[in-house]
Amino acid sequence: MTGPRRANQGGGVQSIERAFDLLELMADAGGEVALSELADASGLPLPTIHRIMRTLVNSGYARQQPSRRYSLGPRLIRLGETAGRSLGSWARPYLAELTEATGETSNLAVLDGDQIVYVAQAPSQHSMRMFTEVGRRVDAHATAVGKALLANLPADTVAQLLGRSGMRPKTERTLTTVPAMQEALEQVRAQGYAIDDGEQEVGVRCYAVAVPGAPAGTAISISGPEGRMTRISTPTIIPLMQRLAGDLSAELKAASHSA
Repeated sequence: MTGPRRANQGGGVQSIERAFDLLELMADAGGEVALSELADASGLPLPTIHRIMRTLVNSGYARQQPSRRYSLGPRLIRLGETAGRSLGSWARPYLAELTEATGETSNLAVLDGDQIVYVAQAPSQHSMRMFTEVGRRVDAHATAVGKALLANLPADTVAQLLGRSGMRPKTERTLTTVPAMQEALEQVRAQGYAIDDGEQEVGVRCYAVAVPGAPAGTAISISGPEGRMTRISTPTIIPLMQRLAGDLSAELKAASHSA
């Protein structure tokens, strides 16, 4: 787990900031932690953490397990689903532009815990096309969007996440070891985009770029049959994807500042 997220800023309510920090730390840890682990990661006193967690449990945003460990609560599911729909509505014009330019299906996905969740899509008009259901959850290691987002995380965080997910093979091309993934992520950082070359589904290729500065790990991608995708010019399409990701990021930031 990482350390405290933010210093208290003027006009903020410190107890609310601390509560959200603890929820984020729980998510980073895979959704279940002990109070001592939260204390080590946050730097807050145990009595303070216990008081905040008791409030979160009473309101349904956290649960206390029989083991006395704490896990994320069910009321967060509705918030997450609503936030995902809202983010998807912001992204659809950008995805539509990307699909118009490439002819292939474009997606918006977020990193939720240890998995990737697809939250919006602009489908290709080809009769033979990729279709990923909005709301579908997949492991991060076998997807382009997953690699694009993992590339922005510290190496130890990536190793912990991959260790929890297990890196199960989806195809014979799936990367299944942490060293292989760390090497792939170095390439993603160097070139500015990620590729899924038949690692999630045989015969399918995807390109993805992260949305810079998004409030949660967010990426956009295009995907399609390998035969068509290999004809796409990455020197042309990747800059377009990066521009669209940057424009979406700027719109999201402007909306948050005006709220």
